[in-house]
Amino acid sequence: MMKFLFYMIFMIPLCFMNNMFWMVQMMLFILMLMFMFMSMSYINYVNLSYIYSCDLISFGLILLSIWICTLMIMSSENLYKVKYYVNFFLLNILLLLILLFMTFSVMNLFLFYLFFEGSLIPTLMLIVGWGYQPERIQAGMYLMFYTLFASLPLLMGLFYLYSEINSMMIYFLKFFNMNYIILYISMVMAFLVKMPMYFVHLWLPKAHVEASVSGSMILAGIMLKLGGYGLIRVLIFLQEVNLKMNYFWLIISLVGGFYISLKCFCQVDMKSLIAYSSVSHMSMVIGGIMVMNYWGYFGAYIMMIGHGLCSSGMFCLANINYERLHSRSLFINKGMMNFMPSMSLWWFLLMSSNMSAPPSLNLLGEISLINSLVSWSWISMIMLMLISFFSAGYSLYLYSYTQHGKFYYGLYSFYTGVSREYLLLMLHWLPLNIMILKIDYLMINNN
Repeated sequence: MMKFLFYMIFMIPLCFMNNMFWMVQMMLFILMLMFMFMSMSYINYVNLSYIYSCDLISFGLILLSIWICTLMIMSSENLYKVKYYVNFFLLNILLLLILLFMTFSVMNLFLFYLFFEGSLIPTLMLIVGWGYQPERIQAGMYLMFYTLFASLPLLMGLFYLYSEINSMMIYFLKFFNMNYIILYISMVMAFLVKMPMYFVHLWLPKAHVEASVSGSMILAGIMLKLGGYGLIRVLIFLQEVNLKMNYFWLIISLVGGFYISLKCFCQVDMKSLIAYSSVSHMSMVIGGIMVMNYWGYFGAYIMMIGHGLCSSGMFCLANINYERLHSRSLFINKGMMNFMPSMSLWWFLLMSSNMSAPPSLNLLGEISLINSLVSWSWISMIMLMLISFFSAGYSLYLYSYTQHGKFYYGLYSFYTGVSREYLLLMLHWLPLNIMILKIDYLMINNN
């Protein structure tokens, strides 16, 4: 694991050289390839080196981080064309990738907390530095204060944990059972805000709408997954208290997920709609993790990977339209099939994945999550049916509204999609729909 870290650290000088924009991207592709072919164990922590290691959950999320960061560079060609602080932008992405890599691979809980919080800073830079509207400062503040306010109790909880068991290693936590409600709430809240759970989700749509395309991609692709990863790691030693408290989070998530799905139909901003759909998907992931059975954990993991690729791809599509029309409004982005017929295919493919149509990973994740939640309580069926139905509804609403109808006559002519954009969308869609063929690799039970 150290070799990958050094690879990324030694890439930093490249960011400051002229005309190295695509070189950095190519080197990240090579890193992805090297990491992908690393030997992985199904159950144990492997590739131990110093404080770093990797198990199956870390492996998938690190892969996703490298992939999304590579595609962020590909989607931001506009910055390169207008020479808008390109070197600092590349440095920012690389630092963010290093922090995410460390977050997912460290064994020490305190270091996990450190990098978990540290990844906020480059994200804030992306929103404030490369965002489009003046409100981006306010969005950045929302992001910082929501997440930092919830993370302070987590830090206190970690200190208490250390004083009790004299160890911070994630691997050792499975030998302990902490049946304390205040500790539980302080540890879990930080991750629920990061997910984000309904009621503490308000920072997400704001941050998404104000961020540039790369900021939106990393927020949707990885930042929301940090919360899920943290929950999976922390609930190891809070099992008993979680089984008493989980109904509370499950009710909020299921009802909130349904309400957010309805809220999607009220949106007139493309990015805002996609951001709210993320909250709806993540509410199911919270449900799966909180139920604490095998189906739930597996479904949450698959859904996190699938949603990371799908949501990121949808933000790319919204940005492709924004670069042409300079508006994110659904009233202006109409009848795009007349202008960019080939792009409509990608809109359709990514929308179908978003509504969990086969063969996407989202389908598999959703089936597993439905299984786990219904096994917990059959009443959850009602909300699950509504969430699934409306998720198809708002995906169709976004697709039909943007692609069909009369186009806005105030538009000037513009060039249609370029090969870079089609490649970018294909690199989102292919892994999302091809990985389902190798899903047996992730489904092996560890009994």
